[in-house]
Order: sequence, then C-alpha cells, then structure tokens
Amino acid sequence: MSEGIKCQNCGKTISEDEIFTTDGKTLCEDCYIDVGHRIRVCDPWGERSKKIFRKSHGLEGTDGLTDLQKKIYEYIQEKGKATRAELMENFSLPAAEMENQFAILRHCQLLKGKKEGDTVYLVLW
Repeated sequence: MSEGIKCQNCGKTISEDEIFTTDGKTLCEDCYIDVGHRIRVCDPWGERSKKIFRKSHGLEGTDGLTDLQKKIYEYIQEKGKATRAELMENFSLPAAEMENQFAILRHCQLLKGKKEGDTVYLVLW
C-alpha cells in the first residue's frame, strides 16, 4: 500500500481517493476549493458589474463592504500603501483569501496595484 500522494500546493499527504486534479496539478480538497473560489483581480466585466451594482444601490466609498474589507481599505488609507504580504500578516489571511479581498476592492474601484521598483503595493484608487 502506498504512503499517499503529496498535494502540489500545500504539500499535505493525501490518499489516492482524496485527490483532486485541476490544471495538471494534484491537490488536496482544501487547495482544490481555494483554487475554485478565486476571484480574478483583473476582470473588466467584474469591475463593470460591480460599478453598476454599487451605483444602482446607492453605495459609495466603503458602503456595502464586509468588516474585513473596510479594515483593509482603512489600513491602506492610513498607511498610504501596503504590500500583499504586509496585509496577509496584519490581518492573518492566507494568500488566496487576500487575493479575493483585493479583487473585490479593486472591482469596487477602491484599491489598485501600483508597482514601485520591484515591489507591487496596494494603494487607493
């Protein structure tokens, strides 16, 4: 009997009947779910849809955001800019969740990425 297969994302050992395959990678269930629930950051249709939705519901600024999204926005507003790594550490977020939160805030045209040298910062729109 084999010892199991390693998830190519997190390295966790999983049995053959617990593997999921996507984009040529063998993943555990948790990583498979993370990959499937990613919101694309650069999505013109997502941004357009969010803009129309917010306008039609009278939402401005941080109206309609979750508490976490508001805290991320306020943190960057206070600091002027922040890296994804800094936000992940400060808010105890895994990388996939950080990307999802940033994507939503970008679709709301509240945050955007700005490259300075070799570093990408998240800044106010």
